[in-house]
Amino acid sequence: MTQRIITGAHYGLRDWLAQKITAVIMAVYSVIALIVLLSGVPLNYAVWKDLFAQGWMRVATLLFMVSLAWHAWVGVRDIIMDYVQPAGLKLALEVMVLLTIAAYVGWTIQILWR
Repeated sequence: MTQRIITGAHYGLRDWLAQKITAVIMAVYSVIALIVLLSGVPLNYAVWKDLFAQGWMRVATLLFMVSLAWHAWVGVRDIIMDYVQPAGLKLALEVMVLLTIAAYVGWTIQILWR
């Protein structure tokens, strides 16, 4: 009997599914945003303020941003894992990317619920 050696992190199916689900969420939000933009209402500060005063729009925007963050993390992490060889550099880049994405999500929360 041959022993099979398994290596790697085995993110495959889970990450593929995460990419697809987050892409669908972002596409739906983009369609909603396009409908709002093309509705013919003149876009000014008051219109945007009224739109984002509604809880559903803030939640939808936060869901979009979290989906974008997750989508970006999976993609960039895969690129780093595939093309960066030194382990120290790989770890440093992953930490930098994670901190940057977390900062953007935090900034989005601050903007939406300020």
